[in-house]
Amino acid sequence: MKPLSVMLSMLAIGITSSAVMAEGANLPNASLPNVSPANSELVNRGAYIARAADCMACHGEDYAGGTAIETPMGGIYSTNITPSKRYGIGNYTEKDLKNALQKGRAPSHMLYPAMPYPSYSGMKDEDISALFAYLQTVPVVDEAPEKKTDLPFPFNIRALMLGWNFLNVPSTENREGLSPAQQRGEYLVNNLEHCGTCHTPRNSTMGFDKKMYLSGAQLGHWHAPNITPDESSGIGSWSEQDIVTYLKTGELEQRAYAGGPMGEAVAHSTRYLKNEDLSAIASYLKAIPAIQTDDKMSAVDVSRLPTPINESITHDLLAQKDYLAQAKTAVSNGSNAPESLYLAACGSCHGVDGYGQPDARYAPIVGLSSLRRDKPDALVNMILHGVEGATNTSPIMPGFSDELNSEQIAGITNYVRVNFGGLERSEVSAADVDRIATTGVDKPFLIKYAGLLAILGIIVAIVVIIFIIRAILRSRRRR
Repeated sequence: MKPLSVMLSMLAIGITSSAVMAEGANLPNASLPNVSPANSELVNRGAYIARAADCMACHGEDYAGGTAIETPMGGIYSTNITPSKRYGIGNYTEKDLKNALQKGRAPSHMLYPAMPYPSYSGMKDEDISALFAYLQTVPVVDEAPEKKTDLPFPFNIRALMLGWNFLNVPSTENREGLSPAQQRGEYLVNNLEHCGTCHTPRNSTMGFDKKMYLSGAQLGHWHAPNITPDESSGIGSWSEQDIVTYLKTGELEQRAYAGGPMGEAVAHSTRYLKNEDLSAIASYLKAIPAIQTDDKMSAVDVSRLPTPINESITHDLLAQKDYLAQAKTAVSNGSNAPESLYLAACGSCHGVDGYGQPDARYAPIVGLSSLRRDKPDALVNMILHGVEGATNTSPIMPGFSDELNSEQIAGITNYVRVNFGGLERSEVSAADVDRIATTGVDKPFLIKYAGLLAILGIIVAIVVIIFIIRAILRSRRRR
């Protein structure tokens, strides 16, 4: 089972009392794969651009594609971007790649904005040139992904993207008054890393709601948090070094742990970035306007956080076995005591005292701000649905919707929020769990009724054409 901290990484916004991991700030960046002295400087630079643009999160480390990207319109599958002439982009020219990245236009069709060209539209030509040179050198995968995109009408009409692009590209605007470092950070945040794709909510056309820039958005069962410098609902309590450490290591002690989509971003992209680029991102994020949302966090009460029972029992699963066995026996005998439920369902990974199993990559959940948010929706969703790891070697947490009833899930939610989040009380009910379990992401009106609107549009167009034809025929008869 994956740690609750990993489940909720994207929701984890800092606590004010905990210091940044000093050792994390000094860790070296991950060694960049596919860089070799045998390659040209341009190709090696392109390998870095591929990481900075997070290409692998969707197309895979081998660039063969096939990753499912869930959207309100349906599933979109990433494509093969290896130099395969039959299945990939082996026949692309540099101009073709530039059109795909900046305009969403492949040689034979329009792309869907699941490929974040609304953000890549701001990519610099020299970065595209380097990326093109690099992509020509990756190993060829001569096969198509198992699944291909097949959206329902009218979204299967790719030409409609021309109108969508007119309304929504580019997705961001450059700010004035930034320092050179912050300008670099803006380029990384808005264009290469395309952070707004997850963290900025959408408008009625599914483009970015620019007034709510980086203030958080719902992604299926995930919630990408507010990353503006707001103190109560964003990352205002994080220092620039905190941001650098999180992007480099994927965690902040007793505050945040990256998993899910954010875990993928760290695993495939941000941990490879140069320190100066990470610092530029941090400086920019501290300079943007703070936006307060209604999903605020309670201030952490350090005095209410648990003290590790002892070093052995905190880090050694064998030392916890008696606690866990007793809890499982109690639950099997019908106990719904929240502590027993937590220990039986979660304790073997999160630990009996919430400090996890660090050696096995099961991080602690004590103090995480995801447990202190006013809204329990994201926490409940992760318990219900679980989450896959960011990499092939990451632990996987299953969902518990088939194993635990709503009352039991509410009990675990309240238990971890109070005992490991430091809240004075938590009153999530079974009814709350039922509501959260049956609430999907709201689809904008235009998306929800797109098929009906398209049919009505066709009917209106036909009626108008008929009216025009009749008018023309009457005019000729009068002559």
